[in-house]
Amino acid sequence: ELGITTESEADITKLRHVRPRAEIKAAEEIAQRTPCADFAEFKPLFEAVQHDLKQGTRITKRFRKEAGFAKADIQQGHFMIVGGQTAYVANIGERLKAPNGEDDARLRVIYSNGTESDILLRSLIRAMYKDETSRLITERGAGPLFSDEAEDNDVESGTIYVLRSNSDNPYIKENRDIIHKIGVTGGEVKKRFANVKNDPTFLMADVEVVATYKLSNINRVKLENLIHKFFHHAKLDVQLTDRFGKGINPREWFLVPLFIIDEMVEKIRQSDLSLYYYDIEKSSISHIHEQ
Repeated sequence: ELGITTESEADITKLRHVRPRAEIKAAEEIAQRTPCADFAEFKPLFEAVQHDLKQGTRITKRFRKEAGFAKADIQQGHFMIVGGQTAYVANIGERLKAPNGEDDARLRVIYSNGTESDILLRSLIRAMYKDETSRLITERGAGPLFSDEAEDNDVESGTIYVLRSNSDNPYIKENRDIIHKIGVTGGEVKKRFANVKNDPTFLMADVEVVATYKLSNINRVKLENLIHKFFHHAKLDVQLTDRFGKGINPREWFLVPLFIIDEMVEKIRQSDLSLYYYDIEKSSISHIHEQ
């Protein structure tokens, strides 16, 4: 009589004008994106990352929960792809305690479309787990060598080796201290190069191991190719004959001092070898901007 209709019991238990908890949680994980007022400062970073991806000095890796990715793996300065946008972690705030007792932190994340958010660290990781297209972007220089994708000749660890020849060839004897064979192996170095005096690859003479450098999570073939390309202009050019009188032109031997090889390996460890070149006239490793 008052013009009020009675709702059923089912209707009474239904919340109106209240967002479902799942929707609220999703909004929290995405966080509120706002225009980035100082995006001009970050734009060159995104452009550099895109350039590195095209050049292969960075790669993207699948973000997989089963891979054991942890919150600690996201650091300030890291790039990733989430929600179709490249994201940059510009700042990680003070550590917080989540309701479940786990550590958390408020981030400042800049996106390639000129927006930013103050998403929580745990929320960012949950969002990446849910986004099947999300990817992590490696540090510069990691692309060709350090990959999570299994390929032929991949090894969990490897050794860069440097050999010196005991050949009696006059030219080699005269320059013995700067003539080196450089390579990468996944096996034991000394065993591999025992009894090689009749092998043209080793200048038809015994060799001595003068340096080794242990590296982890490398692609052996790609790393060796990179080293040989870096020292390409210093390749040894000498004609020898094997025990049958056949002429041989040895490869993988270079006129490079040991201290230069030490420096080259350090550049590899720092993932910035692509920024340098070997100046054979100066016998030094120089920055590409100095060319």
